Amino acid sequence: MRTVAVVGASGRQGGAQVRHLVKAGFAVRALSRSPDPFYGEGTPDNVEVVPADLYDHESLVSAFSGAEAVFHTHPLRARSDRAQLAHAVGTAAKEAGVTRVVWNTSSWIPDQPGDAFTYAGNTAGLNALFRTGVGATVFGSVLFMDNLLTNWARPFIVNEGRFVYAHKETTEANWISLDDVARIMIHSLDRPDMEGAWINIGGPERLRPAQLASALSEVLGREIVYDGCSPAEFGRHLVNAYGDAMDKEEGDAMAEGIGQFYEYNVNAPTRPFEVDEAEMARRIPIELETFAEWAKRQDWRNSNAPRPPAG
Repeated sequence: MRTVAVVGASGRQGGAQVRHLVKAGFAVRALSRSPDPFYGEGTPDNVEVVPADLYDHESLVSAFSGAEAVFHTHPLRARSDRAQLAHAVGTAAKEAGVTRVVWNTSSWIPDQPGDAFTYAGNTAGLNALFRTGVGATVFGSVLFMDNLLTNWARPFIVNEGRFVYAHKETTEANWISLDDVARIMIHSLDRPDMEGAWINIGGPERLRPAQLASALSEVLGREIVYDGCSPAEFGRHLVNAYGDAMDKEEGDAMAEGIGQFYEYNVNAPTRPFEVDEAEMARRIPIELETFAEWAKRQDWRNSNAPRPPAG
């Protein structure tokens, strides 16, 4: 079986990649320091959990050895910037004999003139990755539908009938599911033309907040209203979801950073939540699910099931 090593397998994004790689017939090496990387669901067949350290070169080389490809997702609470970690992953993959690194940046890659804000880190990161000499493909996934399932968004929807987000009423975004991001990453492995390429990816629709609230209302069978919050409030909601897992100093810094990040997102002329759907469909001919289709697949019952706070 072809083997793919997945960095950050215990996160929401890495977990989706593991699921779809197994479904597609790959053997998976799931890199995680968590003793329960799959949140109580057990280790899937053809998956080996490897406790590798992103900040230790030899650890990465060992974890990558024998793998055909590496799927890399930058951790939300990283101790190094994107360029440093992308370079570290690329260098270790090259030494281990990996033929392709597929990096999901989890956010927009600047593709037009103008202030790039913190997104410039993605540009620096992809350049650092390509310069290691390993075959690489980079996807800038602009905004995840699955954000609404985390502990900072889901309780508002399920318990209070409110879709809370830091978007203006007029903000448009190509929300994409983590399942579709994983499918796109897998698709790229057998595309020689995508080695050395990068592209921003999003879902097949450009939606405003009220449209998401309407779709949620239909799926849940009761009214869900959009209740926009300020970027600063949004940052605090996200940090609060971590509870005691994040100390005050880190929490305050993250809340401030998220607030500034969303001030940019909703006001910048670069419109980092939008993609060119037609160009994306031309380059990546995969049928992607709509937000309504994604919402119908989810379990919206009120439960205490373990789930990531964010990320």
